[in-house]
Amino acid sequence: NTQISGQGLDVNKLDVDVLEQIHQMGGLQLVMPQAFAETDCGALADTGRTVVEFNLTGESVELPMMGGKTFNAMTFSGQVPGPTLRVTQGDVVQMTLSIPADEVTGHGNDMHASQMTALAFDSVNPGETSQYCYIAESAGVFKYHCSGVHLIGMDQHVF
Repeated sequence: NTQISGQGLDVNKLDVDVLEQIHQMGGLQLVMPQAFAETDCGALADTGRTVVEFNLTGESVELPMMGGKTFNAMTFSGQVPGPTLRVTQGDVVQMTLSIPADEVTGHGNDMHASQMTALAFDSVNPGETSQYCYIAESAGVFKYHCSGVHLIGMDQHVF
């Protein structure tokens, strides 16, 4: 299925001649403009848009559960879920993610509102800080979560 609502593409039902014609024309080129969106904080700050800054810390904490038990959680600024980040459509989101030097693992931040690939938001290792920016193009409510291409044990980060 495509990501376009209400549409699907089943290649098994396509005419073989159509597939050959597509091949002869050089194939399909799928273009995702969001994947090539400007992410340079300096360039985006120069656009005249409102820049909204968020500073988060990726850290592991022990949180209480009902019944007196605790669990280890990967958090943003000690919270599960992380803090609510509010912007207006069209604002530049400037995200700074810091990982304390004594943290046991790296963290990342996959911002679904950015509509960009998670590859743009790679993991940040203990003792490091990373900053990235994007324009809040789409209105709505979006989740964000720990991610990173080079993170080991990703299943421990997103639950």
